[in-house]
Amino acid sequence: MPDNGEAATPRAEPRSGEGSAFVLSRGVVILFAVACGAAVANVYFSQPLLVTMGHDLAMSPALVGSVVTLTQVGYGLGLFFLVPLGDVADRRRLIVAQLLLLVVALAVVAAAHTAAILLAGMAAVGLLAVVTQTLVAFAASLAPPSERGRVVGLVTSGVVIGILLARTASGLMADLAGWRSVYLASASLTALLALVLYQVLPRHSDAPPTTLRYGQLLRSTITLFARERLLRLRALFGLLIFAAFSTLWSSVALLLSEAPYFLSHSAIGALGLIGVAGALAATVAGRLNDRGLSRRTTGIALALLAASWVLLAFTPSSLWALVVGVILLDLAVQAVHVTNQTLICVLHPDAGSRLIGGYMVFYSIGSATGAIAATFLYTVAGWGAVCALGSAFSCLGLALWAFTRHSTPTPPPRSPLAVKTDTPPCERCCKCP
Repeated sequence: MPDNGEAATPRAEPRSGEGSAFVLSRGVVILFAVACGAAVANVYFSQPLLVTMGHDLAMSPALVGSVVTLTQVGYGLGLFFLVPLGDVADRRRLIVAQLLLLVVALAVVAAAHTAAILLAGMAAVGLLAVVTQTLVAFAASLAPPSERGRVVGLVTSGVVIGILLARTASGLMADLAGWRSVYLASASLTALLALVLYQVLPRHSDAPPTTLRYGQLLRSTITLFARERLLRLRALFGLLIFAAFSTLWSSVALLLSEAPYFLSHSAIGALGLIGVAGALAATVAGRLNDRGLSRRTTGIALALLAASWVLLAFTPSSLWALVVGVILLDLAVQAVHVTNQTLICVLHPDAGSRLIGGYMVFYSIGSATGAIAATFLYTVAGWGAVCALGSAFSCLGLALWAFTRHSTPTPPPRSPLAVKTDTPPCERCCKCP
């Protein structure tokens, strides 16, 4: 019998205009993945460009560092204040509008000639890049229940590739045509994606408009966390895995730029290519969730995450240990991430954007915590302390899974008939198929 782990019983039907009238083909899923990757990459483009930006605009080192900080702050604010709008607005129009505004923000960054304009533009880029999460929630709502995990996995693979390749791509483009070319190229690609998505996405929803006002919408996001134990649990998993993820990626460049490696920025950026293997985990994890193996997938992935730090600890003496450790870590993080999103999306299909946005707030907290703690520890205690920190985050996640894996409600598997008809179980008992 499949391990249904933490499969959740849906509380409401998806929007009728999204889930039934529109056929989500593989080509459209790939389009979602490309759009997600292109949008989220804008948050990470600046990291290899900070020194060049600072020289060009005569910015102090402290001011240059605030470029990344403001981008992340904007992204965090967008997760809470913009992503929930997907539950009350026409998602097609919302996505296209955010992409067009993102084009404007990218153009402002590319044309910036003062530090103030650059910082304002980067904050706006972070705020609007959360269109990624609106796209993930939209794709999940369009997918048939029996294929939701596969769809979320494919779309998330685009996010993974966008994050990991952003630094490599921006470094190469900056070497060829200057740092401003990175944002001009991204603005052009974003405008093209807005046009294509406007043509391809469902044009309307037959669902009646919600009566929630904006303030009520934001409060309901908090209410969802208070009501849903599964959402709280999966948000904690998200915080811990992305704290471990950020612990590695925020500090490994410091190690590799020093003895005995003295790698160049381009070589360090190419390390992201290895991490693309994590995109494979996104698709595989999605299929495992469709088979009802969410609990088992989570446990195995968290065990691999903890094991990856054993290998990463040998990085100072072996690049091969780093390569294998990076692959294991990225595979594990993306497997848990896809499982998290697949499970929480079915809690309340009519609140998918709020669920994803609220969950991703914990992602941001974990990422920021890992980055700040890892860079501090590396400065005062070296790479061994960084690996101990990453291992601690990973082991906490594994312990949380071990203590909660039998206490989470486990509805019985859906029968083949239920999968074909997309009929959700009722809420009155646990005997429905």
